[in-house]
Amino acid sequence: NQDGKLDTTADNIRSRSNCSCLTFAGDVSDYRFINNTIQTLEANGHQIDTVINNAGISIVGLLQDMTPEQFKTILDTNVTSVFNTCHAVVPYMIKRQSGHIINISSVWGLVGASCEVAYSATKGAINSFTKALAKELAPSHICVNAIAFGAIDTEMNHHLSPEEKAMLCDEIPAGKMATPEEAAICIKNMLGMPPYLTGEIIKFDGAWI
Repeated sequence: NQDGKLDTTADNIRSRSNCSCLTFAGDVSDYRFINNTIQTLEANGHQIDTVINNAGISIVGLLQDMTPEQFKTILDTNVTSVFNTCHAVVPYMIKRQSGHIINISSVWGLVGASCEVAYSATKGAINSFTKALAKELAPSHICVNAIAFGAIDTEMNHHLSPEEKAMLCDEIPAGKMATPEEAAICIKNMLGMPPYLTGEIIKFDGAWI
């Protein structure tokens, strides 16, 4: 939260929705941080009914140029974080016999991407994790789904030049990248579905893949 964006977002939520908003800053690949955060929320009466696992990084380049340290970093951020959050929160959801978990995936987890081998592998892992956990938790009325996003106009894609963005949009039948707001609407609508929708990997990519 060094740039203050987290505090600004929290203030906007409080002013616009007149609801409580607590913030925590830490490393999602650190199980102790995640577990302490979940326990703090529950101990203060904030029951967790929804988890959105959205932490993710990408390293673009050839596999042979990636160091073992870089691979571990992307694995910890993209996959270990999902385990940490689900492991910490699921017992509370089981106790209440309800809950929604949405894991943010990518179309590259479905088909793979050249020069993003590690990223593709982590998103493929998230897809399998989602399907397996959904089967475990369905008897407890907890739904677990993933959204495989395509090209979203976020900071992760800001390394692209205007020409590269134009070429990318030409490949997408919808003719454009999705906005973060459109992605948020997709997530919100998924949360409105009945728990019978579980174990699914929903593509949101403008018919790209």
